[in-house]
Amino acid sequence: MAFSMSGCIRRRQAVPWATAVQVRPVVQARAATADDVALVAPEFNIDLEPLEALMVPVRTAPPRPHVAPAPSPTPTAPAAEGKPPAPTIATQLNSKKEFAAAQQETNESLDIAEKNLAATRGKTLNAAQNDLVSKIKGFLKDAREAARAGDWVLARNLARKAQVLSEELLRSV
Repeated sequence: MAFSMSGCIRRRQAVPWATAVQVRPVVQARAATADDVALVAPEFNIDLEPLEALMVPVRTAPPRPHVAPAPSPTPTAPAAEGKPPAPTIATQLNSKKEFAAAQQETNESLDIAEKNLAATRGKTLNAAQNDLVSKIKGFLKDAREAARAGDWVLARNLARKAQVLSEELLRSV
């Protein structure tokens, strides 16, 4: 494929800088005429919406998170009003041997957890260790309540949790 170009190429003439000043245009003065005075600026009638409708609010702080309102406390009705206490699901111990073993394991775990807690008294604990102490005390309290209610399976599980956490606390001190 071949392209052919025709025409002549002209070179621009170089203007010497010394004479470049002469090239500047000169503005000629013009006299004001009667036609110029009669000119009036045109009026434009444009119907625009109010600016308030077009404005967008600008946030100066991040939006607050949406939080569900706290549920109102409902008074607990005593069992005498005709409502029986809520049923609890508990594993039943089938034999006296299982019952005695659950009692013994619960008591052993409670004793170990209490001894471990006693070993940490008087020592300076950090925030995580103090949190662990409160969890252990909560498990011990719940285990004793379950034992009083006769739910030895739950009492054994809670006492075991308290024991494990107390051993972890003792290692961290």
